[in-house]
Amino acid sequence: MRVPFILKTVSATLLAVASLAAHADQLSDIKKKGEIVIGVLGIDEPNSFIDPKTREFIGYEIDLAKAIAAKIGVKPVFKQIAVAARIPELQQGGVDLLAASLTHNKEREAQVDFSLTTVVTGQKALVKKSSGIKDVPDLAGKKVVTVKGGTQEPNTKKAVPTAEVVTFENTQQAFQALQQGKGVAFVNDEASLIAEHAKLGDKAKDYVILPQNLSVEPLAFGIKKGETSLKLAVDDTLRGLEKSGAAEKTFLQWYGPNTSLKFPKRTFKIDSDKIDG
Repeated sequence: MRVPFILKTVSATLLAVASLAAHADQLSDIKKKGEIVIGVLGIDEPNSFIDPKTREFIGYEIDLAKAIAAKIGVKPVFKQIAVAARIPELQQGGVDLLAASLTHNKEREAQVDFSLTTVVTGQKALVKKSSGIKDVPDLAGKKVVTVKGGTQEPNTKKAVPTAEVVTFENTQQAFQALQQGKGVAFVNDEASLIAEHAKLGDKAKDYVILPQNLSVEPLAFGIKKGETSLKLAVDDTLRGLEKSGAAEKTFLQWYGPNTSLKFPKRTFKIDSDKIDG
C-alpha cells in the first residue's frame, strides 16, 4: 500500500527538481521576455551617466552592455541603482546584470559571479590644496569622505588605518561634503575623481588629486551566482569586442586623450578575470 505513496513522492520531487532546473537558466528567461534589465549607477562618469540633452544613460559600461544585449538578441533596459543596492538587486532578481562600476574582489565572489575585467583603474583621494596634504599617509587621523557600499571605505581603512571614514549615498553628496569642509579628502575611483574635478571649473585650481593609489580596482559586470550560460554570453561578447578592436575604441571614446579624463592609452585588455585582493 505504501508503493503508490512513495511513487507519488518521488514524482513530486523530480518535478520540483525539473522546475528548479528550468528556472535556473536565466539566459533563457531573458530571451523569452525579450529584454535584459541592467543595473547601472547612472551618476558615475564616464561609466554610466545621464546625457543632459537626451536624458538617456550613456557611458563606457552602457556601450558594453548594449553590445551584450545585441549579442543575446534582446532589448537593453537600464535601471538606476545605488552603490549599496547593487548586489542585493542582482541577488533578488531586480536586475539581470550589473554594469555599475563593480570591483571584482575575493570577498564578493561568494555573492556574485563576475565577467571578464572591463576596466582596470585605481582609487585615489581628492583634497583641497590649502589642506597641506601631499600624499596618502598624510590622511592619518583625518576625516575622509566617500561613497557608501563600495570598496572605497575598506580600502581607505586598509591604506590609512587611523583615518575616520564618513560615507554618503552617492558621489555627488560625498563630493559636496568635501567642498563643505566635512572631510579633508574625498576617496573614489580615479576616473570619477577626474570627472568631478573637471566640473569645478575655475575652482578646480584649488583642488588636487593625490598621486598615490589607495588601491588598484579591476571592474567587471556582475552576474547572479551559478548563471553559467549568461556569464558565457557576456564573456563571449566582451572577447569579441576585444578581438575586433571595438573594446579599445570604446575605452578611448570615454576615457581617452580627447576626453576630460585624458587617459593617454589603455593599459589592459579584456581577456582575463583580474582580481583585487
